[in-house]
Amino acid sequence: MNLPEKVTLVEVGPRDGLQNQPHTLTPAERIAFIELLSNAGLSQIEAGSFVSPSRIPQLADTDQVFKGLAANTAVRYFALVPNVKGLEDAIDAGVKDIAVFTAASDQFTQKNINCSVEESLERIAALMPIAEQHNLRVRGYVSCTLGCPYEGQIDPERVAAVSKSLMDLGCYELSLGDTIGVGTPENARQLIRTVSKQVPLSALAAHFHDTYGQALANLYAVLQEGVAVIDSAIAGLGGCPYARGASGNVATEDVLYMLNGLGIETGVDINALLRANHYVCSHLGQPNHSKVAAALQPIKP
Repeated sequence: MNLPEKVTLVEVGPRDGLQNQPHTLTPAERIAFIELLSNAGLSQIEAGSFVSPSRIPQLADTDQVFKGLAANTAVRYFALVPNVKGLEDAIDAGVKDIAVFTAASDQFTQKNINCSVEESLERIAALMPIAEQHNLRVRGYVSCTLGCPYEGQIDPERVAAVSKSLMDLGCYELSLGDTIGVGTPENARQLIRTVSKQVPLSALAAHFHDTYGQALANLYAVLQEGVAVIDSAIAGLGGCPYARGASGNVATEDVLYMLNGLGIETGVDINALLRANHYVCSHLGQPNHSKVAAALQPIKP
């Protein structure tokens, strides 16, 4: 068994977790939420996106969030940007790390961002010189890597080709998303084996949703393949508004409990995570979807 000694947890709750919620947090509430996550020891936090508010109104005013966050050299706060306009807005807000996104499914990108996969890569290519000019680090997302709500099963070779294109464009890391949570341990393992032939294993992250309750099992499988970066969301928040059947992300608390049990270092404190969990669930008026948080802190919002 080839488990990593240390895993980086990338907290996506403040962006991916909030984008599909019926209740919108104020910028001040989002800042307080993010700082609770920072205080828990999370070193990478997706703090928002610069997507048009007409598309994702829950993430409007992300510029105010970034401007209001206290400087913290121990944490990288990054933002999702869809195009040059979003990148320019992020730069104006003082963002230093960004994420770009595409998918392994043309039908999904058409539903999500009104273009093909190839056209999405062209949009990303247009961003890269500007990002380089401003010394921004760029993380890449690939959605629908284990299945698509429109195309069904996805060929891992297709994922590998898209991933290589993103790396060639200049992304330092690629987050492979099981956007609708249909993966199982064996095809998650095969995904990593296939993609790592085109992209360094050290540059791969797992971003698994838990629709069918398989996310932890899938993460354990890819940990055995050597993946050492995991995306997760506090309280299991999330879901894609443009993907039918996509439920929440795997819960950060549940992933942390598993990693602690495996003796894998993360630097994250479970008790501090519970405080962030209670804060965000209370303010959203939403139930907590983390089994670990429910067991350790059975508080209703």
